[in-house]
Amino acid sequence: MDLRRTMLFMPGNNPGMLQNGGVFGADAIILDLEDAVAPKEKDAARLLVAQSLKTVDYGTSEKIVRINPLDTFARKDIEDIVPCKPDALLVPKVESPEDIQEVARLVAAAEKSGQAPVKLIALLETPCGIAEAYRIAKADKRVVALAFGAEDYTASLGAKRTKEGTEIFSARTIVVNSAAAAGIQSIDTPFTDVNDREGLIADTQLAKQLGFKGKLSINPRQIDEIHNVFNPTEQDINWAGRVIKAIRKAEAEGSGVASLDGKMVDAPIVARAERILFLARLLGLAEEVVL
Repeated sequence: MDLRRTMLFMPGNNPGMLQNGGVFGADAIILDLEDAVAPKEKDAARLLVAQSLKTVDYGTSEKIVRINPLDTFARKDIEDIVPCKPDALLVPKVESPEDIQEVARLVAAAEKSGQAPVKLIALLETPCGIAEAYRIAKADKRVVALAFGAEDYTASLGAKRTKEGTEIFSARTIVVNSAAAAGIQSIDTPFTDVNDREGLIADTQLAKQLGFKGKLSINPRQIDEIHNVFNPTEQDINWAGRVIKAIRKAEAEGSGVASLDGKMVDAPIVARAERILFLARLLGLAEEVVL
């Protein structure tokens, strides 16, 4: 399970940001060749991102490149970037399984012999993309996550974007459900007001409640707040440990049924507890974790 609580966008034409991307502590950094780069700067940004992938140490952060859409510069992006061994590509404005399958074909052709397969994250930003979310999630084995882009989505709807997010609630739940049904991760849309700490926390708490596994980020200042929300709490860890002990006790006694605090412990509960304990161990939040 890859940790993608935070995925930080960095403009592909900003040498300073690209050079220092590994110091911010994001689980993933997104070297952006799309929205952050003007059309006349695409070629220079592509070269800069390619060089950064070869020379910059991004530490434990997953290295992701957001390419341009298929109908613009995606083919050139893939041809130049994939041999530089990014961990994944973020594919914007995906509207159909065929979009992902075409990107996967281009990636396979661009990979060097012996190179680790480049993963794909589909960014759903249009009504068509949301409507096809599950089929997109299942389109190719390279797809490891669905990400949601609310700004373009609401513009396509002709809806006003609000901090409360009422206008994107149904799209969010579709993305979460589609990703879960396909067995991959779901990543929530960025919170765009970098000066509204309380708003960021509330929006991230809602994303976690809905089932998202992480959140796109547009500013390094957002990283710690997002991590604090997605990290398991001490109460979460204690509950998860009790769940695992209860199911193991039942198994040792030859029973297929376990209960905790008067409630039956079934497979989904156990899976949730195992995920919490895995994260706790991975993040160093618990010294001893029962798995």
